[in-house]
Amino acid sequence: MRRARGFTITELAVVMTIVAFLLGTLMYTLSAQTEQRNFEETRRRLDVARELLLSFAIVNGRLPCPARLSPSSSGAESIATVAPSGTGGTCNLYYDGYLPAASIGFSPADGDGIGVDAWGNRIRYAVSSTNQPQFTNNTSLKSNWSTIPPADIDICKTLTTANQTTCASTANRMVTFGTVVAVVWSQGKNFATAGAVSFDEQNNNDAFAAFVSRAPSPTASPQGEFDDQMVWIPVGELYARLIAAGVLP
Repeated sequence: MRRARGFTITELAVVMTIVAFLLGTLMYTLSAQTEQRNFEETRRRLDVARELLLSFAIVNGRLPCPARLSPSSSGAESIATVAPSGTGGTCNLYYDGYLPAASIGFSPADGDGIGVDAWGNRIRYAVSSTNQPQFTNNTSLKSNWSTIPPADIDICKTLTTANQTTCASTANRMVTFGTVVAVVWSQGKNFATAGAVSFDEQNNNDAFAAFVSRAPSPTASPQGEFDDQMVWIPVGELYARLIAAGVLP
């Protein structure tokens, strides 16, 4: 009778190597697809947040203040000085606050009521403090909208040191200075484990008015790791929405 011949150790090793390679490729592909979905979902949430902020402005005649990270805040805007009749007021935070999910009706939110991105990290929100509280008080906004533009928030291409207050030059600006009234951004996937790992990310999360919006980059890039996503509200669009709704002039 013919003797049955099995696989040799070498042949088994080759097969296992091929299987491991295929599994590794599959896992990498699935991981890349998951990250892309998270990136796109986060972008969608930022766009939703932006629209809800504009809707809040139409209903209330002003933009909301950012929320403070505190269980007692429950995701509501944090106002230091409240004007009469619910007209808004001076914010406790302007550049280093969070998206007030409860105040604008945004979901999903975490246990503190702060809106979150697709990675579960809290979404940030900043609003201009020019002539405070011009943009967060409806009486002040209605009185000054045609004469006093926002003069603090600066959207930059990159920054080279921490705690910068401006982009420093026109060439380094994403948009013309004096045209942005509010900013909404995700701190990206890396913030949960590494925090702000580059000067660009540090500036997005400090208490100053210079922010960075640029393409994602790995740790080894000249400008350092960056995976923040950002949208903003031009003051012209805010006024156009308010005029169309009959809130202004």
